[in-house]
Amino acid sequence: MMEPLREVRDGYIISLNLGSPPQVIQVYMDTGSDLTWVPCGNFTFNCIDCQEYTNYSPIINKYSPLHSSSCVRDSCASPFCIDVHSSDNTYDPCYIAGCSLTTLIKGICSRPCPSFVYTYGEGVVSGTLTRDTLRVHGGVDGDVTREVTDFGFGCVGSTYREPIGIAGFGKGSLSLPSQLGFIQKGFSHCFLAFKFANNPNISSPLVVGDLAISSKEHLQFTPMLNNPMYPNYYYIGLEGITLGTEPSGSSIQVPTKLRDFDPSGNGGMLIDSGTTYTHLPQPFYSQLLSELESVVNYPRATEVEARTGFDLCFRVPCINNINTDVDDHLLPSITFHFMNNVSLVLPQGNSFYAMGPPSNSTVVKCLLFQSMDDEDYGPAGVFGSFQQQNVEVVYDMENQRIGFQTMDCVSSSAFQQLHKP
Repeated sequence: MMEPLREVRDGYIISLNLGSPPQVIQVYMDTGSDLTWVPCGNFTFNCIDCQEYTNYSPIINKYSPLHSSSCVRDSCASPFCIDVHSSDNTYDPCYIAGCSLTTLIKGICSRPCPSFVYTYGEGVVSGTLTRDTLRVHGGVDGDVTREVTDFGFGCVGSTYREPIGIAGFGKGSLSLPSQLGFIQKGFSHCFLAFKFANNPNISSPLVVGDLAISSKEHLQFTPMLNNPMYPNYYYIGLEGITLGTEPSGSSIQVPTKLRDFDPSGNGGMLIDSGTTYTHLPQPFYSQLLSELESVVNYPRATEVEARTGFDLCFRVPCINNINTDVDDHLLPSITFHFMNNVSLVLPQGNSFYAMGPPSNSTVVKCLLFQSMDDEDYGPAGVFGSFQQQNVEVVYDMENQRIGFQTMDCVSSSAFQQLHKP
């Protein structure tokens, strides 16, 4: 499978061709969840507290079950029905819906799968589990169309702070790679730089299956960490961070919980395309800010910090008030050291980003990292999509490892012939 990814303000969009005839629905690609869902409704789709997402209206397409001849609602006999409800419900909702214990044990209850509620970090969606035909592009050049019948997804009619659907790329049975039969192989992506956000003419390659993991031995690979309590997520281990060019750079040791799990499954570093910025735990995050402030000799832009919510912003000289990218060398590079001696130097623009146009030969650049909200529950840190720009990331499921290689994702897009003519 090979599909183009387009960048929007805070994520990467994949187009799903669902139904008969096909309806094109654009959704986020999310490695931090399993369920694929689409905004659904023959007439209405209700998104609560979504005022800040009004600019997304051109890409919010709704899937209409009535306009697809192959659409069916999933039943209680489906293992997907168990999966979509298992994380949030104490009692089996199909029993409440009227299935007898005998039919549940035998997996033959034909009653419709009850509506579900699915929770994300800040958002919630509710809908019904649905099956329909999904069409994906395959072949070496993406020129072959494959039909996947009975693809399971959420038909969502109401959400809280979730205006756009999601294609789940986690390890669970509901995820898109799992349903396509590729979860034992793997997938790869190369996220475009943020400056290409909302550019309809440039996309980046998402490759799923054999092609994604073949001939990749030149990449640096770090092991996927196994978390028995949360087996469907992708975890890696962070061992250190270096500010500036090695060996003269300043090295910072990270807490062991960024590579270890406690008995409850908390800890490790989650790699998540659905989280925009990298999150680090306290007090390590504050230590990183202090170290950066000590090696950067430019004045703080505290008023921009207060306005944007970012914790560290500097006023950096800008030559001729143009092309802020050429001034990235004025701020220290940041290198992430993952397990298995993997050192990823974040590409220019992945750490500090200009908050606006230059003025008076200076530009304000802010560190686009954030502090973890919950210190005691869940992952200790998150490696977000902004820090994965211009990096080829390979999820090698056969060998349980994740590979990194910095590259120009626009060039990769051109190589894969994903530019629009």
